Amino acid sequence: MNYYDEIKNELVNNEINRKVKSYSINRSDLNAYYNVGKMLSEAGKHYGEGIIKEYSKRLKNDLQKNYSIRLLYRMLKYYNFVTSEKMPTLSAKISWSHYDEVLKYNDINKINYYLNIVEEQNLSVRKLRTIIKSNEYERLDEKTRNKLINKERQSIVDFVKNPIIINNKNNYENISEKVLQKLILEDIESFMKELGKSFSFIGSEYKILLGTTYNYIDLLLFNIEYNCYVVIELKVTELRKEHVGQIQVYMNYIDQNIRKINQDKTIGIIICRENNEYVIKYCSDNRIITREYEIV
Repeated sequence: MNYYDEIKNELVNNEINRKVKSYSINRSDLNAYYNVGKMLSEAGKHYGEGIIKEYSKRLKNDLQKNYSIRLLYRMLKYYNFVTSEKMPTLSAKISWSHYDEVLKYNDINKINYYLNIVEEQNLSVRKLRTIIKSNEYERLDEKTRNKLINKERQSIVDFVKNPIIINNKNNYENISEKVLQKLILEDIESFMKELGKSFSFIGSEYKILLGTTYNYIDLLLFNIEYNCYVVIELKVTELRKEHVGQIQVYMNYIDQNIRKINQDKTIGIIICRENNEYVIKYCSDNRIITREYEIV
């Protein structure tokens, strides 16, 4: 079999399809690059890995287009990925450009994570680059990553990043709790995505009456998927035991006065400058989690 001619014909046909069938460019690219990757794999078994360098040079000369060594290697890796993952169909929401962004990594679990959220959230390539740059996968708890690998059921707190990235677009120098809250509210959508998915905003400085005294919850959210309220408390200090007691009171208030009978119990998230594993270790309420924040 003349692998080079087959590869060249596949790429030429794909270029033709791209011009006359612009509506199906993505599927044409993916099919063509899968087939090229397959032939590169077979050619490599016969002629060695160096054949990719030779084919790249010949394709540049014959087609007057830069099918670089890197691009051909990416096609090979794409073929190996699809084959190893036994993917029966290709998502219309995932383009070759998406694959090209993630296939530079060797961690198959990291690749799958980003491809899954591209499909779930219909992310553009630009948005995908942004979340990769923020190390979103690495900021997931190790238990969460293991759940994803083993395809176990996840909970609402699994996808809360650590640290939580908060944008300081106005370059505030002194970060008090009020300023931290202001930064979050200025970009509340990004903040809620740092917590996971399906969050909706209820209010800030949410007023509740404890006896004869008004108290104020920093942020109150609701998660639609998990059908529960989420109390957020912001601390610009290290986590302290009184912070846990405070949020527990707020969670209990929401459960007894606002939560409906068909809704799950309230979750509490303490966002602090520095965690204290010993405080949370002895907290008996597993609905409370802590996360550090990072100002960027």
